[in-house]
Amino acid sequence: MLKPVEWMGSSKADLKRFPDPVQGRMGFAIYRAQLGRRHRDAKALKGFGSGVLEVVARHDGDTFRAVYTVRFEAAVYVLHAFQKKAKRGIATPKPELDLVRRRLAAAERHYRDTQRGD
Repeated sequence: MLKPVEWMGSSKADLKRFPDPVQGRMGFAIYRAQLGRRHRDAKALKGFGSGVLEVVARHDGDTFRAVYTVRFEAAVYVLHAFQKKAKRGIATPKPELDLVRRRLAAAERHYRDTQRGD
């Protein structure tokens, strides 16, 4: 069964601004999550426990990331999609991680409310 996708904040619009090949890779990773599978490039995002995954794609010297969660039984939530701007290091910048935390909390509330029928 294909789980629905919920897009948090500006994540869908942000991903749509990525180059087409990057959109394709990220979209396929999200599709695999909808099927209950894991894309080969999906890695656990450190500091978030299980079920929060990140896909990194490089294109023309730029790095793009999409973060989503598969913690919920009935839906996949895309939390954030962004282009990494820092030129050194591979760590995800703190402001981006803070945004993921806020959107994950919002996703948890949304999922809980929709499961209750609110």
